[in-house]
Amino acid sequence: MKSIDLNCDMGEGMDNDAELMPLISSTNIACGYHAGDEDTMKRTIELALKNNVAIGAHPGFSDRDHFGRRELNLNEEEFYHLVLDQLVLFKKISDSYQIKLHHVKPHGAMYNMAARNSYLARGIVRAVREVDENLMLYGLSGSHLISEANLLRVKNASEVFADRTYQDDGSLTPRSQPNALIDDDAKCISQVLQMINEQTVTSVNGHNILIVAETICLHGDGAHAVEFARTIRDSLEKNQVEIKAI
Repeated sequence: MKSIDLNCDMGEGMDNDAELMPLISSTNIACGYHAGDEDTMKRTIELALKNNVAIGAHPGFSDRDHFGRRELNLNEEEFYHLVLDQLVLFKKISDSYQIKLHHVKPHGAMYNMAARNSYLARGIVRAVREVDENLMLYGLSGSHLISEANLLRVKNASEVFADRTYQDDGSLTPRSQPNALIDDDAKCISQVLQMINEQTVTSVNGHNILIVAETICLHGDGAHAVEFARTIRDSLEKNQVEIKAI
């Protein structure tokens, strides 16, 4: 039987975390910079433990006004220290629960910038390795986040997106463009099954792009996030795809 990990960003101030958590297999918890605080981290960790969901850190830019989705001009060392500081804080909190941190997934603009730029990706990978050499990095399939993790021998998982469109080079369509998001459930399900079964995704220009689908991101900040997550999960189970953390 095929299997896939379903991950979701949480601890970001949305009111649906408790409803979403039973539907996923791993969670990316905001580390207090783009969203959240220590209390939010603790409550989200407790919720994940209750639902047997793998716990990951979700570092981002310190830019709450733009929810970490505005690109900032930083170099590799600044990326490294920005991520390291957040991971140290998050690990301190997770250690207080005597649990092992599972993964790290950068947020928003940080994720997209590192996907395109090898030196920025390297800064993130270095921080992950510094905190715990057994941590796994979630990164966009085919991106520099994955290639740099491989070069520095950091465990990694290739991520794909159920509700985002893709460009011909395998990158995500920028949110600033009108066709960046897929809001039709049937199209999302079709794209997810294609990514899992064929390891390809169809770009906005109709080209089939090779990808590696190991974990699927489900966004928790949409108006119908819970219903969407439930629909994706039900469809995968009906198609004999097991949902479990990597």
